[in-house]
Amino acid sequence: MATELRDISPAPAPPPGGTERHRWRHLLGILGPGLVTGAADDDPSGIATYSQTGAQFGYGQLWTALWMLPLVTGVQEACGRIGNVTGHGLAANIKNRYSLRILRLLVGLLAVANVINIGADIGALGASAGLIVHLPAAALMVIFTLVILALEITVSYRRYARVLKWLTVSLLAYPVTALFVHEPWGPIARATFVPHIQFSASFFYVITAVIGTTITPYMFFWQASQEVEENQDSKAKRSLRDLRTDNATGMIISQAVAWFIIITAATVLHTAHVTSINTAADAARALEPLVKTFPHSGEIAQGLFALGIVSLGMLAIPVMAGSTSYAMSEARGKREGLDLSPRQGRYFYGVIAASMLMGLALNSTGVNPIRALVFAAVFNGVIAVPLIWFIGRIAADPATMGQARSGWLSRGTLTLTFIGMAGSVVATAISYIKG
Repeated sequence: MATELRDISPAPAPPPGGTERHRWRHLLGILGPGLVTGAADDDPSGIATYSQTGAQFGYGQLWTALWMLPLVTGVQEACGRIGNVTGHGLAANIKNRYSLRILRLLVGLLAVANVINIGADIGALGASAGLIVHLPAAALMVIFTLVILALEITVSYRRYARVLKWLTVSLLAYPVTALFVHEPWGPIARATFVPHIQFSASFFYVITAVIGTTITPYMFFWQASQEVEENQDSKAKRSLRDLRTDNATGMIISQAVAWFIIITAATVLHTAHVTSINTAADAARALEPLVKTFPHSGEIAQGLFALGIVSLGMLAIPVMAGSTSYAMSEARGKREGLDLSPRQGRYFYGVIAASMLMGLALNSTGVNPIRALVFAAVFNGVIAVPLIWFIGRIAADPATMGQARSGWLSRGTLTLTFIGMAGSVVATAISYIKG
């Protein structure tokens, strides 16, 4: 995000001819880590959490989509800038500036959070695909895990993500549905801009999940490490201007989708008195108004929902496993990178495989996949708090960042994010203690 800091990297040459076509080509050319991170942010955990808050509280938490936009943009900009300027990922920078004990604690928390999230996402893939494919959910989970693992090891993630990013177009079903049904746009506008707080344990639990699925730890490590990889294949370091444009684009798209998911769930489910989402079929009901004029509208809605969950899960799970592997590889001084061959990156890919397999194993506990997704979001919200504190300190450190250290706007945004997320976690704990 913008700060008073001047961009110290060379500005890119203006597009030839300055035509609109060349401007769009230039914009598409600089989209990368920020856009992928933003797309991964709307993972199955995000869809389930946004759907749950819309169903349970109507438009009561709709304001979070707008108010969190500058916060998630600020955090991700700082992470990307750290990777871009230092040439090292977030874990390596924590290791260099703080003790190895602190790094091991943070990486351990990240690994636990990611395994829980991966497990919940794999469970959601199986449950969602089971709506349209007549196979046991357990078999589908195993198939998805093995396919994703094979693709991440054998195929360049850039090529893999390039295909999956187009599959995320299925998320347009939510804004189209929101525009297709009659919406009370006056109350929606008011709920978007005016925060609403309800002092109850359930409200704070879900809002912590919303915050945690939006500002989430795996995105911190992933974007910093991807900025490092982005520069390795380039003759010139990516400019901070391009980095910020890429980051802002990804976060705006991510939050816009979240806004529409909450609206759709609130209008379709909450008004129909469906206040608890327990299955994938419950969540898919939010899309039924889009296809209600067609025969078998329920099946079509389930197909759209399943397509969105599967494509986003296959995009987000490698990001989560990859962020764990980047962090653990940097902590132990091992070779890292998705462009390594399996032989070169045995440790790196070993961590990825272990993360996915442990996540798959969690599903043998019989936990409800939708509830697991919301719990994973809450757990991420708790883990993100100390990580944001360290990110803010590193990004503002002149010894580490030089002239690219955070300006007043970046420092203020990160401080506000830290206070807001910590306050949400504390409020959730207090509300549950009081019953």
